Amino acid sequence: MKERSFIMVKPDGMQKRIVGEIISRFEQRGFLLVGARLLRISPELARQHYAEHVDKVFYPSLEQFITGGSVLAMVWEGEGIVAIARAMMGPTDAAQAPSGTIRGDFASSKSFNIIHGSDSPASAEREIALFFKSAELL
Repeated sequence: MKERSFIMVKPDGMQKRIVGEIISRFEQRGFLLVGARLLRISPELARQHYAEHVDKVFYPSLEQFITGGSVLAMVWEGEGIVAIARAMMGPTDAAQAPSGTIRGDFASSKSFNIIHGSDSPASAEREIALFFKSAELL
């Protein structure tokens, strides 16, 4: 069954100029890009996106990081995209991410981990709605 996932190249990924490589990996796996937006996240959008982390001690630095540069927000579609994308990205902590994963190949730490991807179909639905109007998706 086809599903959709929200994938975002974070500011550190944008600075490393690896957007093309990331898009290529998803295309090579057979997934379809159905939406893309280049933007700078506002503090308000950051709080909505990371709502589960707002009260945590690390949140201020997370907000500063995610609002500190441009991001590429994308919606990808395909069978099993949420789980497969998570495997393609690798663990959040770059030190634990195996070579061949996006984070294993490009990330430098747990904080600077290049990419975000939805962790469930329900999260994908919520995150997609935060970043895209339905008319913006193919």
